[in-house]
Amino acid sequence: MDDSRGAGGTARHRPEVRRVTVIGSGLIGTSIALALRARDVDVALSDPDAASLRLACDLGAGRPLGESEAGPADVAVIAAPPAVIPAVLRDAQDRGLAHVYTDAASVKASVVAGADRLGCDMATFVPGHPMGGREKHGPGAARADLFLGRSWALCPTGKADTAAVAAVAEVARLCGADPLVLDAAAHDRAVALVSHAPHVASSAVAARLLDADDTALTLAGQGVRDVTRVAGGDPAMWTEILTHNAVPVAEVLADMAADLAATADALRTLGAVPDTSSEAPLAPVRDVLARGRGGQGRIPGKHGEARRPSYTVVPVVIPDEPGALGRLFAAAAEAGVNIEDVRIEHTPGLPLGVCQLYVLPEGEGTLSRALADGGWSVHPGL
Repeated sequence: MDDSRGAGGTARHRPEVRRVTVIGSGLIGTSIALALRARDVDVALSDPDAASLRLACDLGAGRPLGESEAGPADVAVIAAPPAVIPAVLRDAQDRGLAHVYTDAASVKASVVAGADRLGCDMATFVPGHPMGGREKHGPGAARADLFLGRSWALCPTGKADTAAVAAVAEVARLCGADPLVLDAAAHDRAVALVSHAPHVASSAVAARLLDADDTALTLAGQGVRDVTRVAGGDPAMWTEILTHNAVPVAEVLADMAADLAATADALRTLGAVPDTSSEAPLAPVRDVLARGRGGQGRIPGKHGEARRPSYTVVPVVIPDEPGALGRLFAAAAEAGVNIEDVRIEHTPGLPLGVCQLYVLPEGEGTLSRALADGGWSVHPGL
């Protein structure tokens, strides 16, 4: 496994990518196109769905791919479901759409195998996967900054040309991402752990809410919203993703199920015969909670840097009115304190809420004083 330095060399020797064709104008394809357009790359778009293509073009993601292009593009990006990528790739190569080809599917081994079976030119094909997404879909949900600071996996086969790898790595960098070279099998095992299995777990939690009564739903807070956010993804799309990465995901889910079963058994035992004199029945519960906290602490921070100690939260009451959040951010900027993350808790039945500003510990005092002096209702320490 190499880092981004193995995917295109130094900035001085990076290849120029001036023209890119994006095949697929959904969330990922349109986001890639928007990011490239922001860097003045000429982007041609193609999609069998005329309405989706038209919306992506109206959003400024590029122009429709024409019949008389001025020669092949530098790179063609196929942003389509994994099942159809090999056929789309073969067609694009037969038409000579680009010098280099890549894709954006979240599974790689099945795509590589399918492309090889169809006789695609594997020297010019560099399988890829930008690690960015949303629970929403379609071009209307696309964002130019979707991949900013994210990893972008490149999984070239042994037949891939080094110049092709460098060109795709440059596309990743133009989108604000950090290219990372690894083989397809390692990629699929990794995303099973950090993306695919977590989506299933999120869906399993959210599925419990179908039978919840109104009282329980009224009590739903930020915790359950955080855990279930990605469960809002398209079931058809996720069924296909899971099918193409079935074994690695099943292995992660089996381990997760074992933890949950052990925890459930321990809690069931405690509920039947409470024993406050012994710590033994609590051991499985404490174990999974402690390991969970440790694992969560290993997730890298922004831009892949080593995770810092927990941020300090500065709660601020804000009115539910246009411009309130913008004024709050402007006040933080004037105080010279960077907002690392933000969450908003709305107060049911009242025209206000609590905005939780996540800052580095050394900035808490400065921000709290500046906001209080500016008339904001600040509640540090909550």
